[in-house]
Amino acid sequence: MSDLDIQQKDKQYVWHPFTHLRYAESPIHIVKGEGAYFYDADGNKLLDAISSWWVNLHGHCHPYISQKVTEQLNTLEHAIFSGFTHTPAVNLAERLLGYLPKNQSKIFYSDNGSTSVEVALKMTLQYWHNQGLSKKKFIAFENAYHGDTFGGMSVGARNVFNNAFENLLFDVIHIPLPSVENIDDLESTLQSWFTHHNDIAGFIFEPLVQGAAGMLMYEAEHLDRLISICQQNKVICIADEVMTGFGRTGKFFASDYLKNKPDIICLSKGLTGGYMPLGVTACAQFIYDAYISDDKTKTFFHGHSYTANSTACSAALASLDLMEKAETWKQIQLISNLHADFVSSHQNHKRLKNCRSKGTILALEINTDEHTHYLNNASESIATYFLKQQIIVRPLGNILYLIPPYCITEKELMRTYKVVDLFLSGLPVF
Repeated sequence: MSDLDIQQKDKQYVWHPFTHLRYAESPIHIVKGEGAYFYDADGNKLLDAISSWWVNLHGHCHPYISQKVTEQLNTLEHAIFSGFTHTPAVNLAERLLGYLPKNQSKIFYSDNGSTSVEVALKMTLQYWHNQGLSKKKFIAFENAYHGDTFGGMSVGARNVFNNAFENLLFDVIHIPLPSVENIDDLESTLQSWFTHHNDIAGFIFEPLVQGAAGMLMYEAEHLDRLISICQQNKVICIADEVMTGFGRTGKFFASDYLKNKPDIICLSKGLTGGYMPLGVTACAQFIYDAYISDDKTKTFFHGHSYTANSTACSAALASLDLMEKAETWKQIQLISNLHADFVSSHQNHKRLKNCRSKGTILALEINTDEHTHYLNNASESIATYFLKQQIIVRPLGNILYLIPPYCITEKELMRTYKVVDLFLSGLPVF
């Protein structure tokens, strides 16, 4: 089938996510992936500088992961996970718990990042319900994004993502990101609330980096203080590591930067190396214990048809094999160092409001006539400029960010920086 046929049929039959339907251009027809690159139907080789929405860790069509997935497909493609189990799910749970903070004890599987958060919220609410306590409020950060299911939208920021559903979302206490300037006041505010109210069920946060908000970054020491005061007041702390997990911040998990560990951790995106949808909600033993009862109504009645899909689990195990290789961490360090050098040399750039990095995540807040916002019109012009240079980016409004797969070479990354510089300078790219 020709590229034109695919484009016509796509327009006729397909509804794409996060896409303005009236003015959207025809999507690019990708026919192949290899390493850090996509290949389109016109034969163009496109550098995937954002890891295909942050999911791809080791490169597209990695031969080792592909081999393991193929082997699993020839053995067991999927099995019902209620009343049954299988080796990939058990092995993956054991290995994940070996890397997660030591207070984590159990792994609950779901399908994606949003559902992993939904599980965490329901797990928290029912934890209190099973003990006969009415605790139903959550604390979350301003500008948060925790997915597009109703619980995830509720604890997220009230913005363009969920305006149409605002009256249906449950109430959440939103607080600003902690900083040197406000951390003392935040602690005092929370302590005052805890003293006068006994209805806070949990505190959910994206540790160190708020992804969809524009790669907003904050310090581990400030988050540590908030976790501490919450846990002292028996508030369950939930780390949404959907984006930050698996080396993205320079450590295996962003929670590794914290002294005070979350009680629940949500994982997805890089979990399978970008191969297949899979979500994980890890929890501490005390949460699991609240569901052990002779009373059947205290069961956690949650699940998905494809819970713990064996093929997805096998992809995740293969990705973990690669994460355990020294060369992967050498690459993570290389990307982190190059990003940090770029930030250092661009802090005072006249076209930038801000330039920041954390591990393999680099974000540039570009000066525009509009305020910094997801709907800032700069996003289209930025993406188009880079695409002409055969680099794929997907700006968050006027926030240009890079989150490359770990297989990217120094030469490829330096070329990407050069295109960034030429874009900022307004010069044509040669």
